[in-house]
Amino acid sequence: MPVLHTLKRAGVLLLAAAALYATAAHPAAADEPGWTAEPAAGADTTRPGGGPYPTRPYFYMAGTPGTVLEDRLALSNTSDQERTVTLRGADAYNTADGAFAVRPGPNATGPGSTGPDSAGPVSKGPVSTGAGAWISFGAGATVKVPPRTRAVVPFTVTVPPASPPGDHPAAVVATEAGREVGVRVHLRVSGPTLAALTVEDVAVRGEGAAAVVAYTLVNRGNVALAPELEIRAEGRFGDVPGRGSRALPVELLPGQRVELTEPWPGAPVLDRVRVTVTVTAPGGARATGTAAAWFVPWRAAGWTGLGLLALAGTTSAALFLVRGRRTRPRPADGVTRGEAPEERGPRPAPEHELTGASR
Repeated sequence: MPVLHTLKRAGVLLLAAAALYATAAHPAAADEPGWTAEPAAGADTTRPGGGPYPTRPYFYMAGTPGTVLEDRLALSNTSDQERTVTLRGADAYNTADGAFAVRPGPNATGPGSTGPDSAGPVSKGPVSTGAGAWISFGAGATVKVPPRTRAVVPFTVTVPPASPPGDHPAAVVATEAGREVGVRVHLRVSGPTLAALTVEDVAVRGEGAAAVVAYTLVNRGNVALAPELEIRAEGRFGDVPGRGSRALPVELLPGQRVELTEPWPGAPVLDRVRVTVTVTAPGGARATGTAAAWFVPWRAAGWTGLGLLALAGTTSAALFLVRGRRTRPRPADGVTRGEAPEERGPRPAPEHELTGASR
């Protein structure tokens, strides 16, 4: 009996340990989104230059004005309940800080949550009037996906005949129960392309290790750009370290303007510096912007100024006292005021002039 009791107790402990491991390894289903949206893979879907996509992080489509392009979206329901997903197309754009975002739907009331495979946040503002409006799911705009099922939904992109050449960024947005997931659509219309940008509003802010270089990038061409940044600085008192060339974590879309800042830990303590910001991108895009800035340790300068003022005040007071002592009048009795009587000493006898005849 003691042996049987020990075995039962050991079994209970093993079951408890297994349950704890399962809980740690597999979080609660309530924390999982329950469904995903991604480009469907298949032999009939090819990348630019040929060859099938085994998996695709986004859609890439290209065609001439007036053509109709086709592709497919895969919806996977990983939950135990049916999901009703609504699909639509949306224009894509850059936010002020360079993030990728998509326009809201016609009935949107606010931004929705997105997953790691999303195209970006859905923002309030104008609805889609560009490439997002060219995307159509037809009768498949609302899809019911059974539990543990994967549904493949076809859609088309109709390129208007008068569409200008270049990149037209968009996204396919799937919505269910307040959650929105976007899949990017890289759409290029055939024709001449131009990679061009400008660097504007360069300024230096902060000081010391907290100094940053602020600037604005504007895509003046018709293709998306992957910019690289380089900062050079010239000081009055010698060379100043800048920032070497590095790729920016921004995809600058055609016609978009973004405001960025770059940390500058090598900023001088005391100098007048001319900063040159150079941005390049594949395709021959290159632009520069400059700004001048004074670097002064204002705290140290403030204490130094106070010290000089105090020294000047002390010196002026001393000179005033010395000058007043030299010009002070002497009393008529020949005794300096403030002297003790015993310090006066004997007075000399007065001299008299004798006149007349002697007797």
